[in-house]
Amino acid sequence: MSTTPTVRLADLATYRPENRVPADYFAQFAETDELAGNVMFRSPSFRHHAADGETSADMIVTAAKTLTDRHGADYLDDVDVVLTHSQLPEVPVRGCVGEVAHRLGLRPEVVLDVHNGGCAAFILLVELAGDLLRARGARKALIGLAQNSAGQIFVQEQVRGKAQASIPGDGAAVAVLTLSEVGSPVLDTVCRSYGQYSADMTAVSSPERKYWEAGPGQIHVGFTEAKIAKVLARGNRLVPEVAYEVAGHIGVQTRDLDAFITNQPNRIFLRNWREALELPEERHPDTFDECGNLFAVGIPMTLDAAVADGRITDGDVVLMAAFAHAGDFAAAGAIRWAGRS
Repeated sequence: MSTTPTVRLADLATYRPENRVPADYFAQFAETDELAGNVMFRSPSFRHHAADGETSADMIVTAAKTLTDRHGADYLDDVDVVLTHSQLPEVPVRGCVGEVAHRLGLRPEVVLDVHNGGCAAFILLVELAGDLLRARGARKALIGLAQNSAGQIFVQEQVRGKAQASIPGDGAAVAVLTLSEVGSPVLDTVCRSYGQYSADMTAVSSPERKYWEAGPGQIHVGFTEAKIAKVLARGNRLVPEVAYEVAGHIGVQTRDLDAFITNQPNRIFLRNWREALELPEERHPDTFDECGNLFAVGIPMTLDAAVADGRITDGDVVLMAAFAHAGDFAAAGAIRWAGRS
């Protein structure tokens, strides 16, 4: 009787751009904004912004080089699958996956750029990578994620004074998945789509224009009090739902988890989620105050940081959960950390 091979997280690495931006940068531009007092927009102390001209591929390649520095120049030579997610693709008609593979000297059988996962994209890519590894009998999968909109969208002259501007940060992450006997086993993943909420995430400008059309209005996220109320309600429900589902599948009470890693949208969500899972703050690591909202990069950045500072150690059961956009996607996954390999 054949058994399904276990997908394992061999290692991950992250990248924070050098430009560390304090909250005071945005405070100097603050304008009258009816959303300024909203709990969604309580500013982190710092965030990092990509340098001028620094692309998604640049950041993912930099993160990947941390892996080869750590494990050796040939560490990625047997990668057969490459998946990427970019928050703001430089060219709308393609992602950065082909460029990333080429610049790393890889010759993968499968390249795929995935855009719908948003803040939950890390878990989505872990699930997809595992499916592809099993289906194709592949050796390794490399997943790369980049958040690059903070230093581009949110510092525009018409946007930087808005309450939303100070929340995002930039960064990148990579991870290697394998079917070998070494690495942290992926215990379970669940991904859920709620397409009825997709249209609630909008990009707006004044005057209105399509994002590819020239014009004086600068694009930003279309937040209103009514939309924020919906997002808060959905996020408070969806993340605990998928987290409890995975915890049930692996037979662990949420209060007994060694670590809970989530996306990093704001402090109110972080508090509500750990309370929903009955976890103390020390078992819910976060990077929000240093990095802001990193969207898809939030989970791997926080996981990598928690491993580096010893908050996650060998044998720990780590549950990850996130929701995306205005609530149109949510995902959770669990691993048993087994070190970097």
